[in-house]
Amino acid sequence: MNSRYSAIYHSIHSHIVAKLQQGLSPRYTYHSLGHTLDVLEQTQQIATREGITNEQDLFLLKVAALYHDTGFLFVYAGHEQKGCELGIEELPGFGLTPPQIKKICGLIMATKIPQSPKTKLEQIICDADLDYLGRDDFEPISNSLYKEFLDFGFVKDHIDWMQKQIGFLEFHRYFTKSSQQLRQPKKTAQLLKLKATNLPGDQ
Repeated sequence: MNSRYSAIYHSIHSHIVAKLQQGLSPRYTYHSLGHTLDVLEQTQQIATREGITNEQDLFLLKVAALYHDTGFLFVYAGHEQKGCELGIEELPGFGLTPPQIKKICGLIMATKIPQSPKTKLEQIICDADLDYLGRDDFEPISNSLYKEFLDFGFVKDHIDWMQKQIGFLEFHRYFTKSSQQLRQPKKTAQLLKLKATNLPGDQ
């Protein structure tokens, strides 16, 4: 990344990390600063595997990853739109142009479930957002989401959670070839394991 993008990105990164540290409710055991930083890291890794070398594209991807869950500072439902609105409000102050901000909003909105990426960059951030589904740390991360969902009343109990998680894993798909190759096998294994521990006789 050239010095111009690098300096701007560093300022945005510091700003968002501080904003999330100070403003996010501790009730967000999954949608935490840690999740945002993980998505940021995975976005960069997937972009590398997918051969993205354009400096502006990489810059916009990273900024979108930082902003993608900032809407949780204000709302739960519709947080993608609020994150986009925050970017529209703040990013001109960092020198970003309207076309750049529009692209970042498109990247943020693509992560809304059900995910609907229309471009390669949108596919990358979507796969980064749910990268953990096919990783070794799936269990502790999914437990943090269960805790959050339970607290907000999105699931009634563990059985309800298991059924919803199985349904989501069956529904979800990775979009980039590299994530399909790297994450899909373990995601399939996670699904089989969940189904095996959620047999009707266990309920």
